[in-house]
Amino acid sequence: MGVVKIAIGNAATRPQLFQHFRSAANPAAPNTRFAFCAASASFSSYSAPRKLILYSKPGCCLCDGLKEKLDAAFSLSGMNSISDVQLQIRDITTNPEWERLYQYEIPVLARVREDGTEEALPRLSPRLSVELVQKKIAAAFDQ
Repeated sequence: MGVVKIAIGNAATRPQLFQHFRSAANPAAPNTRFAFCAASASFSSYSAPRKLILYSKPGCCLCDGLKEKLDAAFSLSGMNSISDVQLQIRDITTNPEWERLYQYEIPVLARVREDGTEEALPRLSPRLSVELVQKKIAAAFDQ
């Protein structure tokens, strides 16, 4: 399966593009996820996309709860909008190194720095509202 892009929005807002992709660890996996990114034909200068990685595994209820909050946070607008952030979900059971690093920590969110290195973000409480999740992720990219 290739990349599927769907433009939504209206002329007053930047169109949203959702890239449908398979798990980064296993491209042939039947489970699919969505990467969120924003694009605009009016951008005149290139800026590196903001990237976020969620380390997760099947059957993890905390991971599932965070995924739901992230889905909702990506759809919110406003001054803390994170609709331009690309989200990649990594199943730790598909990579021994990820499993060794994160088996007792998941869900783990990490932002990808401009140099390609990852920085783990502070754990988000399951009790946080969607708005606070959005605000904390936006703040992590503003550092």
